[in-house]
Amino acid sequence: MTLPDTPSSPAGADRTFQVDLRGLVDLLSHHLYSSPRVYLRELLQNAVDALTARHALEPGAADGAFGIRLYADGAVVRVEDDGVGLTEADVHTFLATIGRSSKRSEQIAEQRADFIGQFGIGLLSCFLVADEIHVVSRSARTPDAPAVEWRGRGDGSYSVRTLPVSARPRPGTTVTLTPRADMGEWTRPVQVQALARHFGSLLRHPVTFDGGTGGPGALVNPEPAPWARTYPTPGARSRALAAYGEEIFGFTPLDTIDLDLPAVGLKGIACVLPETVPAGRRHGHRVHVKGMLLSEQAQEILPEWAFFVRCVLDAESLRPTASRESLYEDDTLAAVRDALADRLRAWIARTAASDPDLLGRFLQAHHLAVKSLAVHDDEILRMLLPWLPFETTAGHATLDEFARTHRTVLVTSSVEEFRQVAAIASAAGLGVVNGGYTYDRELVHRLPEIRPEVSVADLDPGTLTAHLDPVDRETELAAGAYLALARDALAVFDCDVALRTFQPASAPALLLDSREARHERTRSQLAREQQGGVWGDILGHLRQEAPRAQLILNQLNPLVRTAVTIDEPELARTSAEALYGQAAMLSRRPLRPAESSLINRSFLDLLAHALRKDS
Repeated sequence: MTLPDTPSSPAGADRTFQVDLRGLVDLLSHHLYSSPRVYLRELLQNAVDALTARHALEPGAADGAFGIRLYADGAVVRVEDDGVGLTEADVHTFLATIGRSSKRSEQIAEQRADFIGQFGIGLLSCFLVADEIHVVSRSARTPDAPAVEWRGRGDGSYSVRTLPVSARPRPGTTVTLTPRADMGEWTRPVQVQALARHFGSLLRHPVTFDGGTGGPGALVNPEPAPWARTYPTPGARSRALAAYGEEIFGFTPLDTIDLDLPAVGLKGIACVLPETVPAGRRHGHRVHVKGMLLSEQAQEILPEWAFFVRCVLDAESLRPTASRESLYEDDTLAAVRDALADRLRAWIARTAASDPDLLGRFLQAHHLAVKSLAVHDDEILRMLLPWLPFETTAGHATLDEFARTHRTVLVTSSVEEFRQVAAIASAAGLGVVNGGYTYDRELVHRLPEIRPEVSVADLDPGTLTAHLDPVDRETELAAGAYLALARDALAVFDCDVALRTFQPASAPALLLDSREARHERTRSQLAREQQGGVWGDILGHLRQEAPRAQLILNQLNPLVRTAVTIDEPELARTSAEALYGQAAMLSRRPLRPAESSLINRSFLDLLAHALRKDS
């Protein structure tokens, strides 16, 4: 730490920053790191980097010759490694200077990719759980180097002294913490072991844990990553990867996808979720860097459309942020994201070509994700569009099934329009697809690219009414008086009334009223109410001829045949209002307040009429 400049410093002279270590530790604990538990990850990380440097110094050393040993008994937490160690000069340079990397500066430029940490603040995370850090280290670079002791305290002071070689017979470093009383949650033996397994289960160096029992330490990472093991058969490998995915994520994967990018040293698996993921929800992925767990919630590693998988990855070349709890957004990460997206596309293509049963289960759960991908990916569009499920007048069906019976496919622009016309269109033999859901209308319009024999068009009221049969002239003349009263009663809703015959006969009326038509009528109404003034002029300028809704009465329906013979004007008006209200409710669109009021009033009026007639 630096001393403050004295008042006698010459004016304009350069001054040095002063560091309040307690304030810095508070900053780390509340703003940089997500939890005090990261202290053990930082200690493991420093040990792994020291071992990496030791292997570079002694490339002929056998695998497993150097390792990491953890000890915790409730009173102390100790991490010991057989790494490259530090000299006294290294201790002064690296441990006592905040912000400088603890790896030798001349090696950083050449070997930066070999180390996990790069920021030199990791050791400070130990102050989250302890008031003093005790380090004893002996360098492997000099055979007769003495051991060096460094004690750092939370008030910003530290001391360094040289110890005899016997204090540390072998090269390496030992870090000892005496936890504060309020940090027992993170420093109990069982918790230290759990944290070691959590962060270091995939580390390539042996890590052992001793809980103070006096017995041999237990291996924290007894096996390599599951994708790095050998298996007797491909089936055994698939089962092992699925079991690992279930252990990590808590669900049995629909399938597992191998992820292997040699260019960046990335290996891992993607586990396909067996159930539908709500739209917009993105799961985090478990990312390791050189075996050390970096994040369990890394969303940035895959594109947004890939929310049907959760991944476990181990990478060599991805760059962590300063907190080492997420990934730095750079060109390498962008390239990795694109490459992993290609692997997922390849799995979809392979499944479509070789495993229709798996494809069906996958699409049943994740059709929305595939639809979002197909909109922007022509290859996926060609492969899967015919197999994607849509809501149609024949029920939920794939476009391939639907197009076999309907060479002309009509598509609605909204869910409510589909619900208005579905029953009538089905009875009329029209093939209509609900285009109101996300991506559906755009995808249906691209069907001719895959099936040239099929044509696709937007459904409009004229298309449907053209398939409704007119009534004979005598019937229409006989119903003329009723139709006039009905039009007058429904004029407030800008609704015309017509008499037709259509199936099913059980449907008394059909209301054709698009969202765009309602918006235009609302704007026209505002223009009439705001006549005069700037706002009225603007609305009047925008006004178009407002399209009218249509209430189509079904002459085949017994109720309608009775209604058109009513000669009592008030009862005729009330019956027309009731038919309008029932048709509006069947359309399942939101009702306007005036429509809700009309439904209630017409019901009560009809009930009152029926009671008067009975009495």
